[in-house]
Amino acid sequence: MPPSRGAGLLLFCLLASLSAGAFASAAALQRFQIVTGDDSALTRRIALDLHKRLVPVFADDNVEKVDDGLPQRKVYVAIGPVALREAIMRKPEGVVIAAFTSAHVWRSVVAEVPRGRKSSVTAIFAEPAPSDQLRLIQLLYKRPVRVSAIVSADTAFLKPFLQGAAEIEDYHQGDDINGALKRIAKAEALLAMPDREVYNTENIRNILLSTYRHNQGVIGFSSDMVKTGALASTYSEIEDINAQIAETAATFIATNELAGPQFPRYFRTIVNAGVARSLKVVLDDNVTKFGRRPPGVK
Repeated sequence: MPPSRGAGLLLFCLLASLSAGAFASAAALQRFQIVTGDDSALTRRIALDLHKRLVPVFADDNVEKVDDGLPQRKVYVAIGPVALREAIMRKPEGVVIAAFTSAHVWRSVVAEVPRGRKSSVTAIFAEPAPSDQLRLIQLLYKRPVRVSAIVSADTAFLKPFLQGAAEIEDYHQGDDINGALKRIAKAEALLAMPDREVYNTENIRNILLSTYRHNQGVIGFSSDMVKTGALASTYSEIEDINAQIAETAATFIATNELAGPQFPRYFRTIVNAGVARSLKVVLDDNVTKFGRRPPGVK
């Protein structure tokens, strides 16, 4: 048995057994499945929290409200890229909600899906929404600033989100990252995106050092990137993503229509205070408290 299938099956059986002795109905458990690509502690944490949120969504009272003559398709929630491929390949009869997968990877996987199947696959992307990142730049600098974004073929699909708000520096396979950094040296902020062609282990240290020397703030795409030297980023916790997955599933139950892929709706902000001081960026509550919480969460 392939590792991804074994891990996914093991975790699903664990969740089902936990619910069988609790409040979940057997019918609800038949209406969704969490698919995993590994059995790590982090994946278990994600899946257990997600499971608690989904059981009420798929309760009999909610599902029975839908009466449009169409059978309710089973919902598969895929945690990570490996699970996404597994769910698409082996669960053709249901719909798939991908989570904890970047927009680029999701697009590359779905590109191989038959056209008639594409409408049955959606996602809550792992990385921050470009619009929230651009708003964070405004809050940080409190004035119009020149923003650049280095974009490869993998992230070219984001250009419509960036045009008019950032200067786009195209980056091709084999290009010298130092040349790209020199061309954007007059920008005050660099908006980074999860792009392995640009932000890989060979380039990332060079990018952070170069932008620091040029007095540029890097708006990262994860909390880890901020901890290693980026100025700031919005980011979503597990519970933020899982809340949005549950809402997407609830909408599907209510309408029998699957929403399109989305960036995270709920997020918070992390700032590297040391980098901010060096760049003379003054922090206030508008920055540190910038975020959006799920309903009922303060």
